[in-house]
Amino acid sequence: MNDKYDVVVVGGGAAGLSGAVALGRSRRSVLVIDAGEQRNAPAEGIHNYLGREGLNPLELVAVGREEVARYGGTTVKGRVSEVSRRDSGFAVTLDEGREVQARRLLIATGLKDELPAVEGLAEHWGKNVIHCPYCHGYEHRDQAIGVLATTPMAVHQALMFRQLSADVVVFAHTGPEISADGRAQLAAVGVRVVEGEVAAVESVPGGVTGLRLTSGEVVARQVVAVGPRFEARLDGLKGLGLETAPMEVEGFVLGTSLKVDPTGRTEVPGVWAAGNVANPMAQVMVSAGQGLMAGAAINGDLIQEEVRAAMAGTQ
Repeated sequence: MNDKYDVVVVGGGAAGLSGAVALGRSRRSVLVIDAGEQRNAPAEGIHNYLGREGLNPLELVAVGREEVARYGGTTVKGRVSEVSRRDSGFAVTLDEGREVQARRLLIATGLKDELPAVEGLAEHWGKNVIHCPYCHGYEHRDQAIGVLATTPMAVHQALMFRQLSADVVVFAHTGPEISADGRAQLAAVGVRVVEGEVAAVESVPGGVTGLRLTSGEVVARQVVAVGPRFEARLDGLKGLGLETAPMEVEGFVLGTSLKVDPTGRTEVPGVWAAGNVANPMAQVMVSAGQGLMAGAAINGDLIQEEVRAAMAGTQ
């Protein structure tokens, strides 16, 4: 590992690796720092990724690392503990104490999923506890699906899952009161609402079997759909002063993400962001595309800096 790079990419998922490939193909020196905590690691496969449908998420990461290396980039496992300004660029300190310098940064650290405080949810996350019908829904088609209401999106979520299964139940749980119109929509397509708070997920070694209410009643279900709170993962990056924006629905904050322009440029000079850290709704294919866009924008920015330096040197 060198001490100086054109670009340091923080985060080694689809967005970060895609950006690193684009930069490597532009003959930029690139270091990818990856903590190895991909958000979609528990899932069996990625979906809606043309040409990679069903590929295991960690296989995609492995292929991406190989492609980064093919174009001269380096990937290391580690965490960023601190980032600070250094001359016209940045000093990036890794958790083992090593410091590297970068002219530009690409932040692709993703999100933290904060699940509702219900016993058993975390154990089945990414398998039988899911949140996105486009990411996982088809694999659970025609199963008994329970939607755990914690946000104003519960009705919308239930209607999407109803496209995939005729057996969908909404658990009112701790979510906002479902409006009369929302209840009418659910009833029209055969989705019933179970009142009361959910205490735990019931399961056997083979998977989820139901949701147990605080009353003790158990409603049989095979799959639980939840709405986690999404928080931009910015560990070790606070020193940059990156600005986050709340993601709100009907006054309810669903999470936070970094503020970026269409190319991924943040409000901090020299710093771009791509993937879920900047767009919580982006699936893997979209995140990869955003990484490409950011990588190209960073290369263009570096070109302009180099041209200005060359012109200054000829005067």
